Amino acid sequence: MVKKVYSKRMFLKVQLPWNVIIPAENLDAKGLMLQRSIVVRLLDDFAKKRATKDLGYYLAVSTLESIGEGKVRQHTGDVLFPVVFSGITFKIFRGEILDGIVHKVLKHGVLLRCGPIENIYLSCMKMPDYRYVPGENPVFLNEKTSKIEKDVVVRFVVLGTKWLEAEREFQALVSLEGDYLGPVS
Repeated sequence: MVKKVYSKRMFLKVQLPWNVIIPAENLDAKGLMLQRSIVVRLLDDFAKKRATKDLGYYLAVSTLESIGEGKVRQHTGDVLFPVVFSGITFKIFRGEILDGIVHKVLKHGVLLRCGPIENIYLSCMKMPDYRYVPGENPVFLNEKTSKIEKDVVVRFVVLGTKWLEAEREFQALVSLEGDYLGPVS
């Protein structure tokens, strides 16, 4: 039961079921401490999960909606609590226009970062009017003296994305072909 509240947006508000395991030594007779332990463990588990193909990168837990009845695990004494919570995820979509920061300039294009996504590739073939200028700090220049270099913010359109299951991350191919795309002042 994964419920997307918004679709086709960079940030998604989602409602997720999750199983939280609380070690026996963290259990307390007071309900408030138990709820705190569940929230702390949920936040830790959520951060480790990183991303999924359907929802993108996990960013934040916003609201703990419900805590189900705990079930004691026989061999360890730990207690498993089914929970439902609302959270925020980050995912990019084909056709979306975004801003990214150049972190590497290569002869055949540049690599950008946008939010938690590190592998956004902008090919020189998708940068009309720009030419590569090699050197200690290589750049792409055009006739209007517009410059694409390391640490420059670039507005681009997403051509496609690819999910890498082993790394639990996305890659994207982007372009500057279109109106109002390129370095942002």
